[in-house]
Amino acid sequence: MQTRRSGMGYLPIVLVTLLMCSGVAWEFFIPSFLATTDPARYQCYALVFWFGTSATHVLPSPQCAFLNSVNQKSAFHLLPFEYPPLTVLVFSLPLLIPLLNYQVAFALLMAAVTIGIYWLLQRYGPSGSPLIFALYLLIGVPALALVRFDLLPALLTLLCMIAAERQCWTMAYCLLAFGVLLKIYPILLFPALFIAEQQALGRLHIPADDLAWRDVPKQCWYTLQGAQRWRWHNCLLFLVILLVTTGIFASLDFHGAVVSQLSYFLHRPVQVESTGSTVLWIAQHMGIPWQRIEYSYGSINIISDKLDQSVSLVGTICLLVGVAYILWLQWRKKLDIVQASIALILVFLATGKTFSPQYFMWLIPLLAYSGAFNRFWFFCWEIILLLTTILYIFFYSQLPTSINAHIITLPVGFLAVVNARNTLFVIVTLAYLFNWWQIRLRRWLPLAQIRSREATTDGVAQEYPPEPVIRREVEPAHPGPS
Repeated sequence: MQTRRSGMGYLPIVLVTLLMCSGVAWEFFIPSFLATTDPARYQCYALVFWFGTSATHVLPSPQCAFLNSVNQKSAFHLLPFEYPPLTVLVFSLPLLIPLLNYQVAFALLMAAVTIGIYWLLQRYGPSGSPLIFALYLLIGVPALALVRFDLLPALLTLLCMIAAERQCWTMAYCLLAFGVLLKIYPILLFPALFIAEQQALGRLHIPADDLAWRDVPKQCWYTLQGAQRWRWHNCLLFLVILLVTTGIFASLDFHGAVVSQLSYFLHRPVQVESTGSTVLWIAQHMGIPWQRIEYSYGSINIISDKLDQSVSLVGTICLLVGVAYILWLQWRKKLDIVQASIALILVFLATGKTFSPQYFMWLIPLLAYSGAFNRFWFFCWEIILLLTTILYIFFYSQLPTSINAHIITLPVGFLAVVNARNTLFVIVTLAYLFNWWQIRLRRWLPLAQIRSREATTDGVAQEYPPEPVIRREVEPAHPGPS
């Protein structure tokens, strides 16, 4: 344990952070890129929130061009279009230094978050998890980790899992609520957190392992009848934090705090890297061509008037089925809170209309914390991350001039790499859901400092000794897909 906590233990993350800094540093010194990066957009949002739209004149004119369609707004009356309202406070932190150094300050802020996650994994994760976190980060998102804020909600999600496994439920719900206020996706974990809390307290009926399908309705009804015994105050606290915070920002800009989030989600087309794009690519080769590929909603999207709605509907249905199946497994004690959270995010990414490279930052800390670095994970996940990096660095770099146009042409080979990555990602998602090759098996956890309490299958809390324990599956793992 002393070795893990020594200064040398931070050498890998320091080296990875320096490599990532050097990988994005060139953007900060080339004017044509300086005005088009994501932190440049964040800077515009922060300035117009605190000083109004007139403040954009202090920045290069192309930098805030995306705000040209907005009417003149005074201070505190314009929130980010595509992000939850609390993000404006994150975007505002680098404003404390001179404007010219905003993007450097933002990168340093994300570097601090990266090191913070590494420290948490050293303290609470299984042996080897900090190094795997650094490795996954370097291979999967080397050009994005420091110029996007996705590591911040990922940090809050990881803290939520750590708190939940130590039964600090109020803290876990608060952390999850603030994660949702920064990025919408953590709300998927809310039902899993609620189920885990009730199971740990012995207030949720857990059916027998040999549950027959004909008994499922009866067992579900019996479980719901115990709702009066469930602990609800943490759930209500979670909702109050969301509603009060959103309400405060909505009183300043209702459209930016509420409407624009829903509009972005409902109306945006299929993004070119999503699983839906693979479906459209297959349909094109079957004689149902798409109309065009365009840059809109902050990403490259495929427009297909015939299939857009169908692909979105099928994706939504698959998401709902996947979420229901995951909660079913957790209800039956086949998944713990961390495994359920990973499964929910995997299904969300595999079925969503968008799949940007930075989304991997949502998963990487949780995978490292769960010990997802056996042979299967190391082989498949490394390939997925490597293909994503190839897409972003080698293919997107060929599109800087085309992105300024409304309709663009993708480089040769782009969709082939996307389809290969998406196919492997779907396989990994299915493997996790059905536990092929024992993919969900968790590694040793350092519980020498903290005594952990878990619920047994009969709902009675059991205290484990302080020695390290192995978290294993309750159900026997399937050997592989049949």
